[in-house]
Amino acid sequence: LTWSPLKFASIRRPDAKPVILWRRISLASERGKNRVSKMNIKAAAVLSFVPAFVVSCQPAAEQTGDPMEEISTAYVKLVLAMGQHDADYVDAYLGPDEWKTDAVRNAWTIDEIQTRAAALYHQLNSLPSPTENLEIARTTHLAKSIQSLIARADLLSGKMLSFDQESLALYDAEAPSNSNEYYQEILDELDAQLPGEGLLIDRFERFKADFVIPPNKLDEVFRTAIAACRERTARWIDLPADESFAIEYVTDKSWSAYNWYKGDYHSLIQVNTDLPIYIDRAIDLACHEGYPGHHVYNVLLERELVRGRNWTEFTVYPLFSPRSLIAEGSANFGIKVAFPGQERLEFERHVLFPLAGLDPTGVERYYEISELSDRLQYAGNEAARRYLDGEIDRGQAAAWLSTYAMMPTPRAEQRVRFIDQYRSYVINYNLGQDLVQDYIERRGGTSDNPEQRWREFVMLLSTPMLPSELK
Repeated sequence: LTWSPLKFASIRRPDAKPVILWRRISLASERGKNRVSKMNIKAAAVLSFVPAFVVSCQPAAEQTGDPMEEISTAYVKLVLAMGQHDADYVDAYLGPDEWKTDAVRNAWTIDEIQTRAAALYHQLNSLPSPTENLEIARTTHLAKSIQSLIARADLLSGKMLSFDQESLALYDAEAPSNSNEYYQEILDELDAQLPGEGLLIDRFERFKADFVIPPNKLDEVFRTAIAACRERTARWIDLPADESFAIEYVTDKSWSAYNWYKGDYHSLIQVNTDLPIYIDRAIDLACHEGYPGHHVYNVLLERELVRGRNWTEFTVYPLFSPRSLIAEGSANFGIKVAFPGQERLEFERHVLFPLAGLDPTGVERYYEISELSDRLQYAGNEAARRYLDGEIDRGQAAAWLSTYAMMPTPRAEQRVRFIDQYRSYVINYNLGQDLVQDYIERRGGTSDNPEQRWREFVMLLSTPMLPSELK
């Protein structure tokens, strides 16, 4: 996808002939303009602690002549300053090295960051409302990002928020809550599909044991999956000629895989081998971390917004921000975009299963059970909600995950460790996928219309978009 002053985008078709899309970004509605001009209303509670004289008198950004550039530069420096207090906060940074050095030297306290961020928000909200479509999206996105930064600073300074309040403040979204009975109905269906002796979770694990990728086959299987995901993505998206990635296998992590974007269109993909990796995870992780997931998302943002439009705020990726719901949701939905329906099953039957030395005759049965168990995904959110809200302790959270999410004890304990580290971030995977999928399909990007699906997918990845705008 490439932006031009005329706001058209190019997307590849399988025959490699570009299709020109003359559709303007649909964010310039009167509602959108009003939202920009009234952003301070939504942040009133967050900013209420800032004295008026601080907001009006303290310079929030260096003066360069371009107000948006001044504000975006100041925002990036605040994110880097937050990174000195929160090791997980800065997920990627593409800007000048001296700004990182300044963040260490300045050593701003959390209070100073909060005050500067509030002043910066006031400065942004005081600018004339933009009229150009993409500028409206940019301003709204930056405002919400500053609010999210303030909320993260609040949490680090000890402010208490419920799970749902936290996710809304950080990620602009709130996940639905389900009862134990909701999950029990799914478990009853799964129980009927896996008859036999013993607990359901034990029968489930015995069934899955036949589909573990042998450790000595993991790298070959994973690299083959990534190559297939890249080939399918490149049919539709013009990727930079010099984009690349490296793969590492690691242990002792709370996550199963991670994409570390390094800039210049390069990523490091790490895969955690602490626990068994099942055959379906090869495509899942290859798409999610690579193509058309995190790697492609970051590549497009760097090419279109950082290099193409010189929007400084996109040189940094704060992990605990609304961008993460778009990133995780699109990375999960990207699996279906790259491998719709039966295509994935056939690829795994004929390529990945034999490569891993697994019996391909069980592929249909494996996915029948997997699709049923996938309906338990929101149980992870519920465990995190109850745990972080103080309703259950760590051990009870792990037990709840074993009972209602069908996670064996080691995997459940790893998930609780993830919740300890990333808290309400867990909503970004399942809720993010549902919001992204619903948004794209409402716009015609259904499985039977792959061209429109890819078009909407690329537009979403290349545009400043907020989770609340997906609804």
